[in-house]
Amino acid sequence: MKLSQILTLPIQKAVQQLFDVSIDKVEFQITRKEFEGDITMVIFPLLKVIKGNPIEIGTKIGNYLVENIEEVIRFNVVSGFLNIVVSDDYYLNFFNEIKDNERFGFAAVSLNDKAVIVEYSSPNTNKPLHLGHVRNNLLGYAVAEIIKASGKKVYKTQIINDRGIHICKSMLAWQKFGKGQTPESECLKGDKLVGNFYVKFDQEYKAQIAELIAKGKTEDEAKKQAPIIIEAQQMLLDWEAGKPEIMQLWKTMNQWVYDGFAQTYNNLGVDFDSYYYESNTYLLGKEVVQFGLEKGIFEKDADGSVWIDLTPDGLDRKIVLRSDGTAVYMTQDIGTAIQRVKDFPDVGGMVYTVGNEQDYHFKVLFLILKKLGFDWAEDLYHLSYGMVELPSGKMKSREGTVVDADDLMEEMTATAGKIATDLGKLEGYTSEEKAKLFKTIGLGALKYYILKVDPKKQILFNPEESVDFAGNTGPFIQYTYARIQSILRKADFDLNFIAKLELHPKEKELLKQIELFPEVIQNAANNHSPALVANYTYELVKEYNSFYQSVSILGEEDMTKKVFRVHLSRKVAETIKSAFKLLGIEVPERM
Repeated sequence: MKLSQILTLPIQKAVQQLFDVSIDKVEFQITRKEFEGDITMVIFPLLKVIKGNPIEIGTKIGNYLVENIEEVIRFNVVSGFLNIVVSDDYYLNFFNEIKDNERFGFAAVSLNDKAVIVEYSSPNTNKPLHLGHVRNNLLGYAVAEIIKASGKKVYKTQIINDRGIHICKSMLAWQKFGKGQTPESECLKGDKLVGNFYVKFDQEYKAQIAELIAKGKTEDEAKKQAPIIIEAQQMLLDWEAGKPEIMQLWKTMNQWVYDGFAQTYNNLGVDFDSYYYESNTYLLGKEVVQFGLEKGIFEKDADGSVWIDLTPDGLDRKIVLRSDGTAVYMTQDIGTAIQRVKDFPDVGGMVYTVGNEQDYHFKVLFLILKKLGFDWAEDLYHLSYGMVELPSGKMKSREGTVVDADDLMEEMTATAGKIATDLGKLEGYTSEEKAKLFKTIGLGALKYYILKVDPKKQILFNPEESVDFAGNTGPFIQYTYARIQSILRKADFDLNFIAKLELHPKEKELLKQIELFPEVIQNAANNHSPALVANYTYELVKEYNSFYQSVSILGEEDMTKKVFRVHLSRKVAETIKSAFKLLGIEVPERM
């Protein structure tokens, strides 16, 4: 049982007996480092119902706890804070309960809870995945794993934007300039090949615009009259009409992209339980719009377009169907959400991992679904995140200035390899072992650097800084894990653990940090923030390294202490591994 749970009822009893007052809850916080204590009760909320000096109130409660609760051995009061010191026995009992539990911190799936769908990635099929997609995928995957660890069933999904003018631009450029190229003929991943033609379209489009401007056209006129954009618009109409040769080219080029994406997802270590395609879903919301019209939720304008007026809710009027009867993005998203609940009847909520430029879109979407009467709409969440930028500035796909996800992963692996080689700790490694280690370190550095930042914040990505073997980085944490594995390999003695011993202060601090892990997972799930797990792991590793520097482990002469410290080290390593698994990061046995 958590320390806060053990202390809550006795404190409520103390307040009742000492001050004749009932309180519903007790506020706790972690004791600040400069004070002695294992947990701190905040006295200030009591001043609303108890007249008196907070130090006197805290002292009376502290004395009551020492006299009545065996886990409490002493206390101190600083201003309005009661710092409570807990016995070694409490922490040793806690450790005995969890030391052999490899799933410590992970809650069992509750059959009473509804499942959650987490959507992430959702790329366009006209270009390879880039650094922005990497943040999206890492966030979505980690949030899904953390929610799962908090005790809920999770479905991972994505919607692939496989239709529209942007797809036609790549298709048209391939027709004009491709000369029959295929991924096989060019020895190139399919998504990269298609992305090259998207860039080629933009180059040709700009050249035609410049030519028209030189002939006296305004820039706006040139953009509309450039022959290549007119052809792309016609191709979109042909696609919507189902013209066979266009449909076949669309299917072929999209498959090239899907095959390329699959390789990137595999290398990045993310996966999905289901896929939705915009070409299948863009008409899904039409029936819902008709239902909304009948219920008076939507309204039809004179030109036949259908709208919803959200001005009473502080938003604006939003179109949900064009005058020609075609769907807009909002219509599609309404229909897709409803379809997903039909596909997965046990779902009670959804998480959409989409950049913060779509904040308003999701406010509108969620409100419309609530007005349509879907109870699960109360549990929709937009995992809004900031953009990833480079020191050189923003990335632009059509200009070919993005950081390709595959290239980034290769660069991170190569950088990790160079640093590890320079450190000179690779004796006895085979070439295969080195390659695997470099990838583990490189991808761990990339993932941790991105996930340690609060999702809402923008990231300025610095690859070399992320692979630093010191500080708040993935490699620093991985190195500590590997160091512990080295200790465990050398512990060739009887590891029968004896519960009774006096804890070193560093051992106690480490146990307090381990004890926080289940709560961290729950908080990270509730806040949809992998950063809470990442930074908890860093704090755990810092605490372990302080312990490692302060006490002897294998060199300890007292066998009881030696065995305990090996067990404690093993549990720290298991917790690091569990936390990093939630983030999609591997840990090396040697480093």
